[in-house]
Amino acid sequence: MMAQRGLLTLLGTIFVSLIFFFPLTACAADDQNTTPWHTYNDGVHIYNFNISWVRANPDGMAERDVIGINGRWPIPTMEASIDERIIVNVQNHLEDESTTLHFHGLFLQNETHMDGPAQVTQCPIPPGGSFTYNFTVHQPGVYWYHSHVHAQYPDGLRGPLIITEPNAPFQELYNETKLITVSDWYHDRMPGLIKQFMSKGNPTGAEPVPNSALLGETQNLTVHVTPGTTYRIDMVNIGAFASQYIWFEGHNVSVIMIDGVYTHLTETNMIYLAAAQRCSFLITIKDDETSNFPFVASMDLDLFDQVPEDLNWNVTGWMVVDQKKSLPDPAILYEPFSPLDDTLLLPWDNQTLLAEPDHTVTLNVIMDNLGDGANYAFFNNITYVAPKVPTLYTALSAGDLATDPTVYGTNTHTFVLKKDEIVQIILNNIDPGKHPFHLHGHNFQVVWRSDDEAGTFEDSNITAADFAPIPMRRDTAVLHPNGNMVLRFKADNPGVWLFHCHIEWHVQSGLIATFVEAPKVLQEVIKIPEDHFATCEKGQIPIKGNAAGNSVDWLDLDGENAPPPRLPAGFTKSGIVALVFSCISGILGVATVSWYGFAESEEERQAQQGLGINEDNSLSPGDEVQQVSFGNSGLRGGEGNHAGALLRQAGGVIRG
Repeated sequence: MMAQRGLLTLLGTIFVSLIFFFPLTACAADDQNTTPWHTYNDGVHIYNFNISWVRANPDGMAERDVIGINGRWPIPTMEASIDERIIVNVQNHLEDESTTLHFHGLFLQNETHMDGPAQVTQCPIPPGGSFTYNFTVHQPGVYWYHSHVHAQYPDGLRGPLIITEPNAPFQELYNETKLITVSDWYHDRMPGLIKQFMSKGNPTGAEPVPNSALLGETQNLTVHVTPGTTYRIDMVNIGAFASQYIWFEGHNVSVIMIDGVYTHLTETNMIYLAAAQRCSFLITIKDDETSNFPFVASMDLDLFDQVPEDLNWNVTGWMVVDQKKSLPDPAILYEPFSPLDDTLLLPWDNQTLLAEPDHTVTLNVIMDNLGDGANYAFFNNITYVAPKVPTLYTALSAGDLATDPTVYGTNTHTFVLKKDEIVQIILNNIDPGKHPFHLHGHNFQVVWRSDDEAGTFEDSNITAADFAPIPMRRDTAVLHPNGNMVLRFKADNPGVWLFHCHIEWHVQSGLIATFVEAPKVLQEVIKIPEDHFATCEKGQIPIKGNAAGNSVDWLDLDGENAPPPRLPAGFTKSGIVALVFSCISGILGVATVSWYGFAESEEERQAQQGLGINEDNSLSPGDEVQQVSFGNSGLRGGEGNHAGALLRQAGGVIRG
């Protein structure tokens, strides 16, 4: 049995290596790019994806149901070259869940209806349903695709998307490209975890902690390399929650791209990748054939409310020079870590700070409880709730009212943008956690980011003179705990685009805003395919009307989807009565414990005499201290020591 298990593990590792570490090359019209699920002809890639449940055990600790494509998991890496077209034919064979696909980081100019978020740019694809995504890619770089409904992608529906170009910067500096994904992993399916997370039993909103970390959707990953060779590593954090510290032992790396934006070469010995972020860097393998070397991804424990005792927050892979040699354990590094500060990265195109904003949006990040007792996430005083009509379909059917944010609903937190205006987002974190914020349809300049605990931007005395003259640019940036951040972008891509935290638990709890960009232009350029409308019909979702489904009185939102009601201000009468009785019960309980503790029993006096203890708790001369045994032999070492410390008396004796 052990031999069979070892063989299966070896075969699984080989399979994952083939998927994730085969050298990436520009796509060409030949038979090598034709498979049962992928065909290529004359600049058009056709992907046929049957989405269904399969079984997998990527960390070797728990086999479980995962969402695969065409009966396999990990799901395929999608590839295309710049200006090529991608067509994805989706068949949903998940018996119990709807699905969608989002192509993270792609701008999708004039194709916002292909972006993928359910009830935003499309209806969810129901079980047994089909849907076609059809778009052209204009951005080279490293992206990924994933489900964008029901916090579903952590169950496995997540994979890399690589767009190549013939004359990429820095290509003369490296010999080969390797693709590595990094992620967290849960042993339980998301619906059950969400039910626990969004419940009155979790009033503090503590996010479920992952069970493990993965590299290349596996553990103990090996990547074959040649000494003296320079590789480009494309790394994608496809996780749901955990940010990752990443380092390659004995090697520095030189960053050349983040989130699809080329940067000037910047050397570092450690990078930090939050959920959804990507980084490409060069690494030159030491010219040494005598040993292999480890690389490590370590989850950021600051994100977790509690760290389970059995959690291994590190995952190790190896750059393998010689398969016959051992795989050494990584050296131990002690916190605090000092990864590269991504705000120091300069974009390759040297784009300067955008002009003063035409439209400023201030968003305060707040966590609070609602009337159902669960903890929700808010931008200002709004926690996101999806509308009854997909927001894009409201924009397309509202006529002149499409420029009025009212029609998009109270709880979608919608901002209507004019074409080509400069938009500034001021983020204030009224929360002690980190938040990686992602904007669909754009990347943005990070013109300012504070340190931890800096307070709000308004109170920081920071002015435009403090902004970076050539700001770092990406599509997902981390807001620090109780800090602030200022982003800018140009509204040059008409569409409906979400702005949200990419911690999937916070998406589920409502940390989302919506930008409706140039809706009157959208009405001219977007035509929804019939199969998209058919998907809505199958799910009985209206395709016309405001957020409440009202297409008669567009400003009447009666019946719109809404969150649970707010908690009442102050205490209710029943709350006051409960508080009084709780206080009385507490006082009586303390009095009872105190009386019991001071009352000395006859048995205790006899025990003291047997141990040679006088009535004042001093030892009789010449007597030795005897071993006292606690009756609960099940106490672990830490618990037993703690109990002993609590019961230790000044005379040096433990009282039973």
